Amino acid sequence: MTRPLAGITVLDLTHMLSGPYGTMTLTDLGARTIKVEPPGRGEGTRELLAKHPDYARDGMGAYFMTLNRSKESICIDLKSAAGRAVFYDLVRKADIVFDNFGAGVPQRLGIDHATLAALNPRIITCSVTGFGETGPDTQRPAFDQVVQGMGGGMSITGMGEHAPVRAGIPIGDLGGGIFGAMGVLAALQARSVSGVGQHVDVSMLDVQISLLTYMATMHLMSGHVPERIGNAHFVHVPYNNFQTQDGHIVIACIGDAFYERFLAVVDDPTLRRPEYLQQPARFADRLVIENIINTALLQHPSAYWLAKLRAARVPCGPVNDFAQALSDPQVLARDMVVEVPLPGGDSVRMPGIPMKFSGSGTPSFTAPPTLGRDTEAVLAELLGYDRERINSLREAAAVA
Repeated sequence: MTRPLAGITVLDLTHMLSGPYGTMTLTDLGARTIKVEPPGRGEGTRELLAKHPDYARDGMGAYFMTLNRSKESICIDLKSAAGRAVFYDLVRKADIVFDNFGAGVPQRLGIDHATLAALNPRIITCSVTGFGETGPDTQRPAFDQVVQGMGGGMSITGMGEHAPVRAGIPIGDLGGGIFGAMGVLAALQARSVSGVGQHVDVSMLDVQISLLTYMATMHLMSGHVPERIGNAHFVHVPYNNFQTQDGHIVIACIGDAFYERFLAVVDDPTLRRPEYLQQPARFADRLVIENIINTALLQHPSAYWLAKLRAARVPCGPVNDFAQALSDPQVLARDMVVEVPLPGGDSVRMPGIPMKFSGSGTPSFTAPPTLGRDTEAVLAELLGYDRERINSLREAAAVA
């Protein structure tokens, strides 16, 4: 079955996490992604964890092999005129050029949208940067935790009496990649109408502000600055994680109806006070309610409580560690752990694709590429270069 982005060609100039995650998403959706790497050592994350005894296979670390599965690799020296000429030929055949260089770098390399659109008016370019391409901070460097801190979300993460805590997953980087991929898809749709490509400018800080959603609106309406409240909710009670005899579970009673169902599970006379059937009274006495629940839940293991909560149709779930999450029957049933082959013939398991399409099943993956594995094939097949020309470019160190 045809995958959604079959027939789309991406030139991937990305490095580290935000950009590679965005292009990984496009690749998983069926795009042909050609990773353009500098000759020599290639993209920087090739060496990350590459020699780790636990997290490396075939000379690749988990970081690189995950983000670059099913991509092709060619080596081009974009700083040389001959290398840029090869890249320009690729642009004429491509749909998307995706980078996460610092603001202004594409212009200095001569690979900015204006330059590339003169070669191919249908080209779509996307740049994911820390702070975007306009405003006073365009030249500031940024990594994940910088934008997490600046974006506001970190200020409400953690327990109130302790310092702010970053999200456990790098949401600053990942958010930039996700919105970069979404922007590219929107530009593809616009191109299907206009016939013309455009540039997509994604700021990692902008993404963090967007993710504040209704909480930002609440602040802008009231002037109130939200504080850290740990795992509790600022409206709903009980909505928290609670300790059991052997772990922690989450109970999420949003609204009065779920609270009434919850009373069939933890049947305590105090919890049944008539006033507690309404949210305002529960919120006012949330510490009392949570203490009663915590005391009760410590009497039995998590499985006992989860079975009772599910039977009562109360939203709940375990607080899984990675081993538990990646072996959950629902996760496995949704093909969210997949086998990806490696260059040496072995394979490794990694997270699957979270989007399911009725017109295509779970795709297979190809191995993450060794450095420059596809240079000759891409230049010959896509551009029609003959062997003599490719060898000449290699001798000039324009490609490798």
